[in-house]
Amino acid sequence: HPKKIHRLVFVLCIMALISASELGALGKDEFVAKLGGLYENSPWVADRAHASGPFTSLNAIHKAMAAVVAQATEEEKLVLLRAHPDLAGKAAVAGQLTAESTEEQARAGLDALTQEEMDSFTSMNERYKTRFGWPFILAVRNATKSTILGAFKGRVDSSPSIERDECLRQVDKIAWMRLLTVAWPAETGFLTCHVLDTARGCPADGLRITLHKLSDKEGLGARELVGDFVTNSDGRLASGPALKGAAFTTGVYEWTFFAGDYFAAKAVPSAGQPFLDVVPLRFGIDNPEDHYHVPLLASPWSFSTYRGS
Repeated sequence: HPKKIHRLVFVLCIMALISASELGALGKDEFVAKLGGLYENSPWVADRAHASGPFTSLNAIHKAMAAVVAQATEEEKLVLLRAHPDLAGKAAVAGQLTAESTEEQARAGLDALTQEEMDSFTSMNERYKTRFGWPFILAVRNATKSTILGAFKGRVDSSPSIERDECLRQVDKIAWMRLLTVAWPAETGFLTCHVLDTARGCPADGLRITLHKLSDKEGLGARELVGDFVTNSDGRLASGPALKGAAFTTGVYEWTFFAGDYFAAKAVPSAGQPFLDVVPLRFGIDNPEDHYHVPLLASPWSFSTYRGS
């Protein structure tokens, strides 16, 4: 079964990972052998980036590789864009994609399209290439078919200069996500939270929060309980970061804030049927080497959040 095969490949890849510092200390030939496929069929990016090493983090490696692309000639950038395959195109159907592209397109469900969906992709691919001269590029590893088609429709009428810049940004995103499959990140990332009671104008102390990691962004699969917390007098987690080090990994997470219980305990007026009772907040972690601060600002009638650091 294709999905079982992809899962097996993923597990084997995880077992073969080295650390970011080990990767960053490799000689040029080994470095290019490991990272030559991050930028589609363009090992020259890794070849040039090696001169900026040694590296101690995946952030540093990716920054160096992105700089190589940014400093490349216009012709080299165009060749790089044209090195990418169509999404759900003829090469995919014929099994002629790189291993990286095959895995990414399968994760997005592009290997299991209906005939109607295939016709839509074929039409959009041709329309896009006719207009711009290179294939539509999107980091699809964590996307859905509807996300991809929506991006197709939203970008196909862009100006060539705007679309070229967007494709180069997508190329860097693809490279980053591929890099995460090659080596373990430096254990510098962590997740924190802070809850502010906007009804009373103070930190929300004594508010229960749970954190789950989800197996899919729709929340329909398995939910792994990561932690169960209660905020301190400053509205923060008394234990410090909810996740850090090796436990802080990419994926989809969900805070659950038990706001109704909190406001009842503080005698804050609310409705008989609380407008906000349990507040779920789903978010994604893309860079396990960074600090993600995901707070909540709440009253019985509203809430907001943002990604801080």
